[in-house]
Amino acid sequence: MPNARELQPLEVPPGTGALDVLPELRRALDGDGPALLPVPAGEPTAAAGLAGPLAPPEDDPADPTALVIATSGSTGAAKGVLLPASALRASAAATHRRLGGPGTWLLAMPAHHVAGVQVLVRALLAGTEPHAVDITGGFRPEGFTAAAGAALAAPGRHYTALVPTQLSRLLEAGGPALTALAGFDAVLLGGAATPPALLQRARAAGVRVTTTYGMSETSGGCVYDGVPLDIAEVRIDAEDDTGPILLAGPMRARGYRHRPDAAEFDGRWFRTGDLGRMRDDRLEVLGRADDVIISGGVNIAPLPVERVLTEQPGVRESCVLGVEDPEWGQVVVAAVVPDPAEPPRPEDLRAAVRERLGPAATPKRVEFLAELPLRGPGKPDRRGLAERFGGRST
Repeated sequence: MPNARELQPLEVPPGTGALDVLPELRRALDGDGPALLPVPAGEPTAAAGLAGPLAPPEDDPADPTALVIATSGSTGAAKGVLLPASALRASAAATHRRLGGPGTWLLAMPAHHVAGVQVLVRALLAGTEPHAVDITGGFRPEGFTAAAGAALAAPGRHYTALVPTQLSRLLEAGGPALTALAGFDAVLLGGAATPPALLQRARAAGVRVTTTYGMSETSGGCVYDGVPLDIAEVRIDAEDDTGPILLAGPMRARGYRHRPDAAEFDGRWFRTGDLGRMRDDRLEVLGRADDVIISGGVNIAPLPVERVLTEQPGVRESCVLGVEDPEWGQVVVAAVVPDPAEPPRPEDLRAAVRERLGPAATPKRVEFLAELPLRGPGKPDRRGLAERFGGRST
């Protein structure tokens, strides 16, 4: 390509400052100017090695690459996800169709991640003025309440997007924060698996929660409450009912920066690396294939264990992982965030898992934490937790 378009870093401030990038984001969606590489403000080297001229397979004059989202996924290896303007637009339009039409959006998470930037994209395409929560000092219920008040004052429908940890904090705060949250026509919830108990609490409190499944490679969420958006296709690549999840549709990324032959992009399908199954025409995500624990020759998916744990009284959050063990190869361990007012007993948690999922899935060790360490947009830091457990079992 004689005049290759440039991929330029775009420093995105946190909170309300993220709204300052709207003009540049609009130009990128229109193909007018360079492609943009969103990075956290003050961290211009956060996506080192990704900026520069786009190679021919990475761009198309008829459908220019608008954004490149830097993501490490679950492997820790930096990747740049090439998102054409058409993919971002298709995703935003399909979201509005599913939710009941365009509306006013409230940004409550960092906009250099795909979930945050898509909030801004949806607002631009809806022609509405987005609002943002001040998260410069961290996400706080009072900050959400103030920003939500401004967003809810606009006419029409109202939407926001959260990760489970944010939803949990707003439910715990109650009062004005919960009232504001319940005022939205839809609250998209993604970034990490949502504990069923948290979902039940939210809906019982009048919050219109919609769980989402997707990733940077699919322009964000493309499966809502287990049902694909009208542009998305889901396939389970397995002879039986459980196996790798594949996704297809116009919201799919063009590929990875500097990786024209990435195996994840298989024809028109994207191989997610997640395991799932279909239940009553709904997708049930079982977690990352890389996270499967092999203990004594038995394969254990962490997510079903986490679901059992978070259904127990006194459990707010959990993260299950495997650590090395000389006898079993790996053993199951669990990090649990308890309710300080009514903490559960570890032996009761283990008994609940044993009854529902059997002995192999039962955690050999349960450790209580004040909060789970996180990385990215609300995902538990499994690597950090594994280091904390030190590879030992008890």
